[in-house]
Amino acid sequence: MRRIGFNKPYATPGPTKLRRGTVIVLASSSMVVVFGFAAFSIDVGYISLTKTQLQNAADAAAIGACQELVDGLGHNPTKTPGEAETDARAAAVAVAAANRAGERQSIHCNGNRDVRLGQYVWNGSGYDKNWGVSPYNLIEVTLRRDQAIGAPDGPLPLFFAPVIGHRTATLVESATSAMIPGSGIRVRAGSNQKAGVLPFALDEPTWNNLINNNIGEQDLFTHNWEDQALASGGDGVQEINLYPNGAVSTLPGNRGTVDIGGANNSTADLSRQITDGLNETDLSYFGGELDPSYENPLVLQGDTGISAGMKDELDLIKGEPKLIPIFTEASGNGNNSQFTIVKFVPVTVVAVKLSGNPKYVMVQPTKYVGTDVIPGTDTTITADSYFTPVVLVP
Repeated sequence: MRRIGFNKPYATPGPTKLRRGTVIVLASSSMVVVFGFAAFSIDVGYISLTKTQLQNAADAAAIGACQELVDGLGHNPTKTPGEAETDARAAAVAVAAANRAGERQSIHCNGNRDVRLGQYVWNGSGYDKNWGVSPYNLIEVTLRRDQAIGAPDGPLPLFFAPVIGHRTATLVESATSAMIPGSGIRVRAGSNQKAGVLPFALDEPTWNNLINNNIGEQDLFTHNWEDQALASGGDGVQEINLYPNGAVSTLPGNRGTVDIGGANNSTADLSRQITDGLNETDLSYFGGELDPSYENPLVLQGDTGISAGMKDELDLIKGEPKLIPIFTEASGNGNNSQFTIVKFVPVTVVAVKLSGNPKYVMVQPTKYVGTDVIPGTDTTITADSYFTPVVLVP
């Protein structure tokens, strides 16, 4: 008998095989998403890195440019506001160019468009930025990647974002720095910091006549603030004598030394303060700082004499920028004298003679910039302002 054969039907895929196909589809879709997120992360990280590079460069450019402004400040500045501005803009451009941002090895800064200058002064409750007002102590630098494609400050090209229609990113970062006028001095607790104040008081009328009218006693020396060098020969800046010369007109008492620290400072104490500056112990008698004003003056005990024993110390600091206290009133005699101090002013010692006659301690107005300076609440910048070092400001 002949058998009739039947073909076996095709096997129906089981549940396991169906799941395998589904997993492959899901895995393929997931890989697209994973790679998309990875690409997105790379571009976002690249943008973040470039923003940081631009901000760091803007900070450095603002600080470097602001340091050029000091030559346009103080009594008898060595640069006009225009010259200081030109040098500050050039410094900002140079510092920016020394940094990279993204694929650009050098950051472009347009000195006219991206840099602005002004004054940073106290308004009674906070600091104002008065742009375009000189003498300048404030500068802002803006660094950008937002100009036309192909420009030296054009947008940042991206790696993977073009697949979703974003080929570039635009970035702009700014930094502002200032040298803040001071109102007093202090030292940090627990530090070896010193405050550069000389313990010699000068009456306000004599100082104002010098700083406002350039009326002093002589003009025999030239002082270079940058290298602290002194040279013989006048520089157009008058000098005055700190040595006591009898009763000061309109004021009782004489010029002399003041006790910043314990009462009745010895010649050794005063000599140390001349060469080393005021230390934390000296200022501890005043709560750690000296911040006098016309509204809140500081009364210091002092002496109407200047000891010949201080000559060597004074010779050592000739040419160095220092601060001295200015008094509006004096009372008492000898080591019972009291001086009403209303502010500090910057000077440098140019000549000393404490034996024979005439005796003198000649000083000339100068600039003073120090970490010991308290950022002040003055509403204007004057010829006898002194300053903090350059700091970044909001």
